[in-house]
Amino acid sequence: MKKNVVVIGGVNMDIGGSPAEALVMRDSNPGQVSIRPGGVGRNIAHNLCLLGLETSFITALGGDIYASSLRENCGALGMDLSMALELPQRRSSVYLYVNDENGNMQVAVSDMDIVKGLDPDFLSRRIDRINSFSALVIDANLPEESIEYLSQKCEIPMYADPVSTIKAKKLIPYLDKFYAIKPNAIEAEALTGESDPAKAAEILIEKGLKRAFVSIGEEGIIAADGSELIHMPHIKVDIVNTTGSGDAAAAAIVWSGINGFSLRKTAEAAVRAGAITAQCIEANNPALSKLKDMM
Repeated sequence: MKKNVVVIGGVNMDIGGSPAEALVMRDSNPGQVSIRPGGVGRNIAHNLCLLGLETSFITALGGDIYASSLRENCGALGMDLSMALELPQRRSSVYLYVNDENGNMQVAVSDMDIVKGLDPDFLSRRIDRINSFSALVIDANLPEESIEYLSQKCEIPMYADPVSTIKAKKLIPYLDKFYAIKPNAIEAEALTGESDPAKAAEILIEKGLKRAFVSIGEEGIIAADGSELIHMPHIKVDIVNTTGSGDAAAAAIVWSGINGFSLRKTAEAAVRAGAITAQCIEANNPALSKLKDMM
């Protein structure tokens, strides 16, 4: 059986700063600044490539120098961009963030207006190709009307990453259309109104979701389906940068689903993927490819 996946979502040029010592807000902090490709959709697609899946990425690219760099990077990873939207007169997405001295993100600004171009009219011209894949992954950067369209027209298992508490709410009317989603605790609360992650996971299942994976940071992941509720503990590692760990966990959940893993084994893969990625300064760790040998 062919194992391939299509991802629809955002691609950014990530510009990140990390201070050399304790972060001082409202001041200039000596440290390091990095510029590298990112975005939830792109990071998930990158991780799926590392996990050995044939991956197609549908995103929106502008006509600036960032677009050329992003296209080159995705192509070098083996992603198929043949269905991507090109808008030469627009600027590409940029994500600007600042970490603290421990590698935890403290503040960020996201400029992703170009993603609005991934609308139902655009997607309707690609839906037949989308339905030829083993699975579809979306991020909630998509316009809500696009999420609605895909929930109606998609004939393959759908996965989603909520991205943020505000964007997560776009998924609420369509939860029963998804096979699995991976919110963190505050995103799960935004989706359910429940602050307890385990109860939130159960509510997501009651709303029709097949599998729910709620990330609870240093405590691991809560996983639920119609018959089990599991707490998979965090794997302790030396954290370098947490940016991208959630995207790695999301990719591991999709990879596990395509391979038919149990709920417990999928949760374990997600926790391991997040831990591997947190040990890398970049949002994607090439060592994630080793996850295939761990499971």
